[in-house]
Formats: sequence, structure tokens, C-alpha cells
Amino acid sequence: MKSEHSSAFWRLGAFVIAVTILRLAAAAIIPLTEDEAYYRLWAQHLRFGYFDHPPMVAWWISIGQALAGPTPLGVRLLPVLGAGLASILVAAIARDLGASAATAFRATVWYNATTTIGLGSILATPDAPATLFWVLSLWALGRIRAGQKPQWWLIAGLTAGLACISKYSSLFLGPGVFLWLIRSEKDWKSLRSPWPWLAALIAGAVFSTNLIWNAQHHWLTMEKQFGRVAPVGLHPRHLVDFAITQFFLLNPLIATLAARTIPVAWKDRSSPLSLPLLTSLPFGAYLLLHALHDRVQAHWPVPLFAGLVIAAALLVEQDAQSVRAKALRAMAIGSGYLVSLGLLTFIAFGSLPNLGRKDPVLTLRDWPSFARQIEARRQEVGAGWIGTVAYGTAAQLANTEAIAAPLLQVIERDRYLDPDPHRPDQSQPGLIVDLDRRVEAKDLATCFAHVDALPQVVRGPNAKHGVRYDVFLVSSPVVDLMDHGCPNDLGKKPRK
Repeated sequence: MKSEHSSAFWRLGAFVIAVTILRLAAAAIIPLTEDEAYYRLWAQHLRFGYFDHPPMVAWWISIGQALAGPTPLGVRLLPVLGAGLASILVAAIARDLGASAATAFRATVWYNATTTIGLGSILATPDAPATLFWVLSLWALGRIRAGQKPQWWLIAGLTAGLACISKYSSLFLGPGVFLWLIRSEKDWKSLRSPWPWLAALIAGAVFSTNLIWNAQHHWLTMEKQFGRVAPVGLHPRHLVDFAITQFFLLNPLIATLAARTIPVAWKDRSSPLSLPLLTSLPFGAYLLLHALHDRVQAHWPVPLFAGLVIAAALLVEQDAQSVRAKALRAMAIGSGYLVSLGLLTFIAFGSLPNLGRKDPVLTLRDWPSFARQIEARRQEVGAGWIGTVAYGTAAQLANTEAIAAPLLQVIERDRYLDPDPHRPDQSQPGLIVDLDRRVEAKDLATCFAHVDALPQVVRGPNAKHGVRYDVFLVSSPVVDLMDHGCPNDLGKKPRK
């Protein structure tokens, strides 16, 4: 028995190390996305909150860059290592829920076969720490269910709080834990003890750091994020899109099996499936409701994937396994790895330039050469600073370090609350650069007295297949660009 346990441990470790090394290589090669470049700017000014999200992703990027330098690998180091740790925890949770060593290993293999984890786990986004801390909370709760000391509740509370200051969607974890407890035939009695309530207190204390920051900044982040919760109209097509997208991102095999486990977990109050599924239910229900009126972004459900995969693996262990069923599962899981590996390879080395601006990889490509073109244009026309409409364009230009003048996103100035030592001299003319669909001269005229259109600049392989950016020389602003900026609807008007 000990030999079998040791063999399973080493097999799990070898597998996780292998996929982590592959992801580290991809993380080092693939250029940053616009959002990652933007979060990298956050890491230069660490605090307890930001315009878009709670602070954890900025803290992770700061630590990663301290270890691996200001490189794509440094930005993504902790997200990749966090995905590796989550993979190990998936197996540990399955074991605590009564799974065999083989089933626990299967759960880890399946977890990494999901496209969102296989491909998306290299990205430095708020979902990365939110997912790890969500899984850590499940692990602590699994320890409690397995009969370990009730002090594990304190770990669960801490990690749940850390999940909440990673992404606000983690607030659904608390109601999920409560639902699991009241539905559990065995574990509901723990509500009579102080431990779950101490865990809630710890989680609240951790989350209060972001609450206090928001209170000091006019509830900036919460107004932005919770503003999308209110339903506007009824658009069921988003629900269909959500179901189809997640069916393939989770992996069709795992999605089918996970769907079969939900009624089992609800009906059988003693089922080990209850923990991973009922803790996921409130967030899952919210996503379904949200999809009735607005689009659910593909990456939003990723914290739920661990619980769904564990439940699917436990179900398979309980089912009779024919040779044909095993072969079909192997093919489905293998295809998941092939899809993720193929996409990572394509993103790292491939491109479809004939598609022009529809090339899915072009959004990551050629930013350094583009920035050099912009800097040359700035010097040519004598502009003292460079402005953009979109935060992503500003962040990517800043990430190249090719720009020798102050950079400024001219709208949404609440994104930039820290004092900028390189403030633009507003008495000098500036160069506004952004996608041709985002900016027009008549829009810029609302905040500058003088606006002159210059020749476009192309980012990409050539003028025919690249992405075109409009360029304007502006001067004499009629607004305070640093403190207030141009109207936030600049660049958001529909283009024909």
C-alpha cells in the first residue's frame, strides 16, 4: 500500500512538473496581452485596489518580476506556478473525498485537459490568483470533511478572503460553503461550533482591506464591477453562447460527466460530490442569470472548473468502466491536450497575416516596432507627449520602453490614481494614436482646440495585412488632461 501511494505521488509530481515547464516556456515566449501589459503598470504602484479589480494580480506580478525580471515570464511566473499548485490540490481534494490514487491522478490530468486551464493558465489576469485561492479553500474544506482538525476552517477563511481580493466573483464562495453545510447530512453540525464563523470573520477581515480602499476612493472598483450586475433587457442568445462556449472550454467529456453529477449531489446529502458542486452552485447560478441579459466572458467560470472536474472523476470511479468507455475518455482528454498545445504553439510562433486585423495573433504582435514608429513620428512633428484612447494601447506602448516621452490615456483618468513623475507638459502639442475605429478628429475636437490628422501608422507585417492606427497632432487642451481627461465616451461611438 505504501509503495502504491509513493508511486502515485511521484507520478503526480512528474506530470505537474512537466506541464508547468511547458507553460513556463510558453509564458516566456508569448508577448503580453493588452490586459497583462495594463496589470503590469499596476505592479509599479502597489495598493489595495485599482479601477478595474482588487489588487492581487498586481501583487503577483510584482513578486514574479522581482524573481524573473521585467519580462513576460516575470509577469506570468506566479500564475503558471499557481496553476501547478492548483493541479496538485485537485488530486488532494479528490483523495480527501474518498477517491483512489488513480482517480485523484485522473482528476489532475482532466483538470489540465480543459482548454481554459491548458491555455489560459499562462496569463497574468485576476482569474489566476482567484482560481488558486478558491481551490485552496476547497482543499481546506476537504480536509475538514475527511475528519481533520477543525482549525482547517481558519485556512479556509484566509484563502477565501484572498480569493475575494483577487476577484469579486469569489464572493460567491461564501454562500456556496453555507449551502454545502446546510445540505450535508454530516457537516451541518459544524455550524454549531465557532469555527465556520471564525473563518467568515477572517475572510471578511482580509476583504475589508479592499473595502476600505474603495471607501477612500468613492467606491471606484465596486461601482464599475457591480454596475454590470443589474439586468438590462432579456437576451437569451447569450445563454446559448455561454453554454456552448463552456461545453468546449471545459472539455465536452468533462462537461457531460459534470452535468450528470449535479442531481446526484443535490439528492444525496451524504455524497462526496456535494462539496465540490454545492460550493460552486451560487456562482454558477449567477453566471446563468447574467447570461440571460449580457455576455459571460469565456474565462469568468474558471474557478468552478476544479470542482466540476473532481466531481466528474469521482463519478467515473463509481461507474462501471468498459473498455470502450475508457478508450473514449482517453481520446477526449487527449484531444484536450492537443488543442491546448496546438493553440499555444500557434500563438507563440504562428500567424495568419492574410486575415489582416482579424488575425487572432496579431493583437500580440509587433508592438516594439510599432512603438518605434510612433516615437519617430513624435520626434518628427515635435510633439511633447503621446496619448491614446484605449488603456490597452497605452499599456502596450509603455511595455515596449521605446517611447521617450510621457504616455497618457486621455480618457478614464480614474485608472491612474498614482502621481506620475513624468506628467505631460500640456502646453506642448501631443500625438494621439489609436485604432482607426476608436478615434476621430471631431471627437478629439471636444477636448483640444487644434486637431490635425496625420498619416496612419500600421502595426503588423505590412500595410495590406496590418492593423491601422489613426494619428493626430493635438494642442491647446480645453480640459485638464491629467486630472479629468477627455469625456469617457470618446472612442465608444459606433463606427460605420
